[in-house]
Amino acid sequence: MEIHKYEKWWMIFGTGTLIVFLIILGVSAFHGGTHPNNSKWTINYENVDQIEPFNNPGLHKVEGKDWDYEVVLVAQAFAYNPTEIEIPVGSKVRFIATTKDVIHGLEVAGTNINMMLEPGYVSEKITTLDKAGTYTIVCNEYCGTGHALMYSTLKVVDNNDNN
Repeated sequence: MEIHKYEKWWMIFGTGTLIVFLIILGVSAFHGGTHPNNSKWTINYENVDQIEPFNNPGLHKVEGKDWDYEVVLVAQAFAYNPTEIEIPVGSKVRFIATTKDVIHGLEVAGTNINMMLEPGYVSEKITTLDKAGTYTIVCNEYCGTGHALMYSTLKVVDNNDNN
């Protein structure tokens, strides 16, 4: 079977383009995947329950800081601890989170809170919650068969409401 010279050129060009594309894709994926979490705070993920502040997850009022409250969250197999958090509207909040087992995500739908939780690392986010409402906290990193059931609730409440 004879292949015309123009067909050979197009096959060489197409194959060369594909190889260059795959090399660029591979290098960028390798480069992007080799950087650890930028958290400077690391912990032993096997002992999360004994490490401050993760031994007391939940909402905590703080004094003398740039924020009003701290929310300490611990992710584990298909659950967040605590399962419900209630914060006054307009509060500046520091979210501190980690995981006990595998990589999880922590996204508060409808807000700018979105963190990746990796074993051994602590993720932090400071934000102001200006809009009252009920927000769902979801895991946006696939973590196993119960992933779709992994959620928690954040209630931002207006203290002036008498409902």
